[in-house]
Amino acid sequence: MSDLEEALRRALEGEVAFDSYTRHLFSQDASMYSIMPEGVVFPRHADDVVAAVTIAREYGVPVLARGGGTSLASQTVGSGVVLDFSRHMNRILSLDPAEGIAHVQPGVVQDDLNRAALPHAMMFGPDTSTSNRATIGGMMGNNSAGSGSVRYGMTIDHVQSMDVVLSDASTATFAPGTPTKFDSALSDLVAAHRSAIADGFPKFWRRAGGYRLDRLADGPFDLAKFVVGSEGTLVVATSAVVGLVPKPKHTVIAVGHFTSVEAAIAATDDALACDPAAVELIDKTILDLSRQKLEYRRLGSFLVGDPEGLLFVTFTGDTQAEASARLGRLATLWQKHSHGYHTLRAETPAQQGALLKVRKAGLGLLMASSVGSRRPQAFVEDTAVDPSRLIEYSTRFREILTRHGMKAGFYGHASVGCLHVRPFVDLTNPDEVAAMRSVAEEVRDLVVEFGGANSSEHGDGLVRSEFNRKIFGSELYEAMRQVKRIFDPDDVLNPGKIVDSPAMTDNLRDPALPPAKPLTTHLTFLGDMRSAADRCMNIGLCRKSATGVMCPSYMATRNEEDSTRGRANALVKALSSPDPAAALGDSRLHEVLDLCLMCKACKSECPLGVDMAALKSETLAQKHAQSGVPLRSRVFGAIRLLNRLGSATAPVSNLAARLPLARRFLGIAAKRPLPEFKRQNLIRWFRRRPASSGQTVTFLADSFTTFTEPGVGRAAISLLEQAGWQVRLESSGCCGRAGISKGLLDDAKRKATALTALLDASSGPIVGCEPSCLYTLQDEYLSLLPDNPAVKSVASRVRQVEELLVEAIDSGALRLSSALEGKEILYHGHCHQKAEVGTAATVELLRRIPGVTVTELDAGCCGMAGSFGFEAEHYDVSMQVGEDRLFPAIRSSSPDVVVAATGVSCRQQIRHGTERQARHPVELVAQVVTSA
Repeated sequence: MSDLEEALRRALEGEVAFDSYTRHLFSQDASMYSIMPEGVVFPRHADDVVAAVTIAREYGVPVLARGGGTSLASQTVGSGVVLDFSRHMNRILSLDPAEGIAHVQPGVVQDDLNRAALPHAMMFGPDTSTSNRATIGGMMGNNSAGSGSVRYGMTIDHVQSMDVVLSDASTATFAPGTPTKFDSALSDLVAAHRSAIADGFPKFWRRAGGYRLDRLADGPFDLAKFVVGSEGTLVVATSAVVGLVPKPKHTVIAVGHFTSVEAAIAATDDALACDPAAVELIDKTILDLSRQKLEYRRLGSFLVGDPEGLLFVTFTGDTQAEASARLGRLATLWQKHSHGYHTLRAETPAQQGALLKVRKAGLGLLMASSVGSRRPQAFVEDTAVDPSRLIEYSTRFREILTRHGMKAGFYGHASVGCLHVRPFVDLTNPDEVAAMRSVAEEVRDLVVEFGGANSSEHGDGLVRSEFNRKIFGSELYEAMRQVKRIFDPDDVLNPGKIVDSPAMTDNLRDPALPPAKPLTTHLTFLGDMRSAADRCMNIGLCRKSATGVMCPSYMATRNEEDSTRGRANALVKALSSPDPAAALGDSRLHEVLDLCLMCKACKSECPLGVDMAALKSETLAQKHAQSGVPLRSRVFGAIRLLNRLGSATAPVSNLAARLPLARRFLGIAAKRPLPEFKRQNLIRWFRRRPASSGQTVTFLADSFTTFTEPGVGRAAISLLEQAGWQVRLESSGCCGRAGISKGLLDDAKRKATALTALLDASSGPIVGCEPSCLYTLQDEYLSLLPDNPAVKSVASRVRQVEELLVEAIDSGALRLSSALEGKEILYHGHCHQKAEVGTAATVELLRRIPGVTVTELDAGCCGMAGSFGFEAEHYDVSMQVGEDRLFPAIRSSSPDVVVAATGVSCRQQIRHGTERQARHPVELVAQVVTSA
């Protein structure tokens, strides 16, 4: 342990981490840079921040404040001690709706603040696309804006006061009328450079670069606003009072369809004439990428034709009629001026959901098109010019890219002339790095020519600070250097940003990675295993909360290493070592991976499709090859054998399994109820059933539907037979799902080979009731047996049983009674189902039940995740995940509400966490079926 680490551990209440994995995780953000810090601390309160700055000064080490780590310009990358405010200092200290203010700690996430303000019909004005993980501290550091800036301005316009720690470890409050020790020096500086301040700043209002001396020169002497956008180089904020704005009562969106990006931009003037809340542009590159992702492809079903560009124009009003009238006025103007070929009207929240999801995912979708080390890089992605000149500017911009042979996606905030352009660059190629620099310089000069901002909301960081002298002029730049010396004479706070920065081509992440060493893997990855992990571009969507599934463990712990991003980066570190196979056995690496529930949400919700479930499974297999397979993993991996024996010996087996000694021996949580083995299992029931006729469908008799919940299987098979299918029960072997989860990949491969042969010999669709088992045939089998043509054939035949039942109901082959009429059904989908095919078929099946109301819960992962929730060391996290949204949603429902869930683990967890019985959807349909 270093002296610095020891001193920090003694002085701070919060955690201190100096291990190589934590340092690696915090060496990067969503930018293209990487700098290894000395260590990371997680302050619990302002006194911890004071102590950290004090000690860092004593040891001559810089201090860097960090929120969500979503910076695109590398503001949160640097040497020294990183202060991660997101883990503990994330509380809303007070919210006063009468005054329209909130007092928040810097780690508060924007969407969390908005949720707290929602009951008061208020919100935080700036609306970033990263609102579900961006922190208020980070937004203050960048002076973030977002899509609504045409109406609400930037973060600087909403900060009223700030409590800060200074570079000498003293504290201060910055607020209008509150004197500080900097006032005199700053007043003198402004007076000495008033002319340069007046002339040097771009005239366009939407800007985030440099130190805002113009604010001191032109308005009240307000240091709280002055330090907004200073990127943590002047002070470290420990809390702030921010203003809130009324939340619009009604919102509608017009989506204009255009044959070119330029045509979409040309339509912006008409949009601005109608008083919009936002005008957003996305090009065909983004649209095409959205169609390839399950999470976003719904947008395609709403569009007309194949537009080259879309313009999303948002209107708000006190009434629906008011908002719709503005939309109608725009549609009329566009038609009159021949702008676009179609205008889609999205006037309900349901219609707007898919539109807004794609609009906010533009960055991630563009990154998803990365191939190897050729990625869409952020270096000219934040320029802005007056919207009236945007067509000419964008044309000139595109000419620069074409001249250098670069491809890019265009999206951004057309209402304020801001384009987010991400050219594809391979940073491991020195020629392309040189071309990147040339493009950056040419775009910088173009921005200056147009009187625009080189940074309009993402800040300077390492990527643009080098150009600030050219942007602002030498005198104003020197005045900014003096600002830094006034606040931080010893260069303690985040040095190298805004002024005195290194070259933009220094500290690039990709060139610093050594070539990946060969590694033989059980699973097949695109490229290789490191490439699969390195698809992560650190945008941090896995750090969101309160929506979707990804990432359940992060939602529970708020710990970076428990996010998909943290785990992917940890694996990149291990797989970049001289002996990657040995590194995959590292105990610290497995600590990072331990809480991954293998829910597969990252496979669909991560725009880059990082499949952490597969990566963890392979890592476990590599570790087992070195140190052997733990007994508990062997037992859970052999779950079919265990369940078959339990069924054969029931009810005695149910008593024996509950003995405390057996639980302790296997490390099973004492509080966790165990499933009950059924002696009359599905196989025995099916053998006694008379043969049916019709087209053949194979029913996959999984280990749970067969031996512990055979009622689900009986319901499904009975319905299929009534629908006219001849059911073939495939019960000869295990799919290997449990073994895959435990890293028993050799055993899983044998099981996959055997089951594939059996299924390939059959005909017709293959269905099942347990999503995790059924979709193993479509996912892991293709990775385990890539050269087996039968695997692809089997995968192509997999269908959801719900699909067949919906078809049967719609054709009249199945008729349903109104026995459940008036009931509400709360439906919770299985994580693997959501990741692989989505839940639409199940929801449609439930909606076919006459007279019911179906509500699909957005409740994330249940937290059970197969064996995870049974394991003693994981029980608390498992329950915490359930308590995040699922348990409260069910508990708050009426006892008369019917709860449905497709996964056996989900049903077990719901029963344990809420004392409510969840039914499989096919059981509910079987309850109301009448006759063919």
